[in-house]
Amino acid sequence: MLVLGVDTGGTFTDLVLAEDGTLTMLKVASTPRNPAQALLQGIQKLCPGVIPESIVHGSTVATNALLERKGGRVALVTTAGFEDILEIGRQNRPSLYDFEVEKPPPLITRLNIFGVAERTLYDGTVEKAPEAKEVECIAEELVARQFDAVAVCFLHSYANPENERYVASVLEKAGITVSASHQVLPEYREYERFSTTAVNAYVLPVMSSYLGSIEAGLPTSVKLRVMQSNGGSISAARARTEAVQTVLSGPAAGVVGAFEMANQAGFSKVITFDMGGTSTDVSLCDGKISMRTRWAVGSAPIAIPAVDIHTVGAGGGSIAWLDPARLLHVGPQSAGADPGPVCYGQGTDLTVTDANLCLGRLAADHPLAGFMRLDVDRAREYMLKFAKDLQMPPLNAAEGILKIVNATMERAIRVISVERGHDPRQFSLVAFGGAGPMHACDLARALAIPTIIIPDDAGVLSAFGLLMGDIVKDFSQTVLLRVGESPAEHLDEVFSPLEEQARDALNAEGFRPDEIELQRLLDLRYAGQSYEVTVPALSDFLTLFHSEHLRLYGHSNPVRPVELVNVRLRAIGRAQKPRLAPMTEKEELTRDSAVGSSQAIFDGRTYKTPVYERSMLHWGNQFRGPALVTEMSSTTVVAPAFEARVDRYGNIIMTSVTDETRGEYWNREER
Repeated sequence: MLVLGVDTGGTFTDLVLAEDGTLTMLKVASTPRNPAQALLQGIQKLCPGVIPESIVHGSTVATNALLERKGGRVALVTTAGFEDILEIGRQNRPSLYDFEVEKPPPLITRLNIFGVAERTLYDGTVEKAPEAKEVECIAEELVARQFDAVAVCFLHSYANPENERYVASVLEKAGITVSASHQVLPEYREYERFSTTAVNAYVLPVMSSYLGSIEAGLPTSVKLRVMQSNGGSISAARARTEAVQTVLSGPAAGVVGAFEMANQAGFSKVITFDMGGTSTDVSLCDGKISMRTRWAVGSAPIAIPAVDIHTVGAGGGSIAWLDPARLLHVGPQSAGADPGPVCYGQGTDLTVTDANLCLGRLAADHPLAGFMRLDVDRAREYMLKFAKDLQMPPLNAAEGILKIVNATMERAIRVISVERGHDPRQFSLVAFGGAGPMHACDLARALAIPTIIIPDDAGVLSAFGLLMGDIVKDFSQTVLLRVGESPAEHLDEVFSPLEEQARDALNAEGFRPDEIELQRLLDLRYAGQSYEVTVPALSDFLTLFHSEHLRLYGHSNPVRPVELVNVRLRAIGRAQKPRLAPMTEKEELTRDSAVGSSQAIFDGRTYKTPVYERSMLHWGNQFRGPALVTEMSSTTVVAPAFEARVDRYGNIIMTSVTDETRGEYWNREER
């Protein structure tokens, strides 16, 4: 079976082809103006004369549409009197002391919002049904104004979608593309429900057009799937109508791949660190992939399950610049793939990649991504000019660039660990992406993380993660019941409608009943609270809730009444995944294993640094830093005072030589 994973990034598009346990990788330059172009070109280059049975795609199209505000032209139809919900929003103040803060405008302006005289009460009672004449007039105006899509969001439609369903059917008969909130997010809290539905309508036209252009360039026999924000994939047909599910498509695949590789190597508590060309994505996995149900992209709140990822604008292409006070900054602007860093030959803005090259941490004679020659002389020339503006030596300027970008990424890891009550010293760092393995030692040292894991082919791990994900659908429904009114033995009747939907959805995806797994979850809170804690729907779910509340917030109150707010169902169709065979024999590292050397600079000192080719390393090889390990997809920097070892799965495991806890790995029997 031939399965292809394709991850589109800001600088490169990564492809991984799996065939009978053998993986073939390729990187091609991304084409930001038309991402489908790089994808199709990469497929032709990687699979000449071969047709994959299935393609799983991680896309940034929906993400970029939100961040750049380049989605479709969208209208909103809502309950009369509530047309300003998106504008009012919540009273959250992310910049509490900023007197000049400007609130970002909503995705749908007030001129494109239409009110319908209807009303459903909180308990689902229909107090007033919409009048056909009013709805038909609105439909005529929507058609005349040529909107790309329309969001239909009525008050309390999660309790009874009758009015919303009627209006949506009238609009669809008029040829209008509709996103209805009872289908996108049947949960209470009208602002989050309205916003999530608006996001779906906003990115739907862009995503639909993009997927159509891909399918037009593929044989009809190829099944195209798209990774969702929740770490599972869905068919392209579903992605067209549920586009909001793909907003964190690519980053989620990276976490799935990193967690899978770490588990295989024997590590279950990990922090994933994915540094690409444009941004860095970090996630904490304490024995499992962390999920969240409330997040935002480009100031647009979204309330669907997603892998818990924190993103910062720090990547290999992040641009170094000076503010009016001549202070050095790095990012969030990126040179991307076009024009790219200075060393690519066209760009004129210095980037993190240029700084690494000037410091000898990139082997100039090894092509980047297997095809791109780096112009070290051009990078040094621009670094010299930049250093003059900073009034410091060029190499100091280069190290300054790295220190600043490292500080940005360190703060990102602290957000998902220290700020949430986790000690980074108890976790291992899984570094991947094109630039992640170059900065892993610096971050591990700053955060006292004892172990670093660099997976084989780390630069294309997100594309590999696409192949490791199952087909996943999340369903939810607001119930708002006291736990005493809905004891555990009565949960079956609450979950039954969702389970029927889930089985139908996965049957449509081609799964047999024995290939489907259903996981029940509950959103619980103490009476009077406005936030929930999600726990498995087990017989002792109340005990689990009190325990989890204590872990998260430092207190619990077992005598206080508990409310069941939402029931959630995670439906999983187990996909066939590639199996990677471990190495069978250990080998010692010989003196002639190095393929070259580099004059690398660390903390102002120059070291003659050996360069190893990753494909020539074997299980049991061990060496100390400084050293560089090159491969097609990335470069691993083993800093001074670190030592590295290759495990039986080809992972490079690094620990600090001075770390007192380093013996935990070295003395442990390998799996």
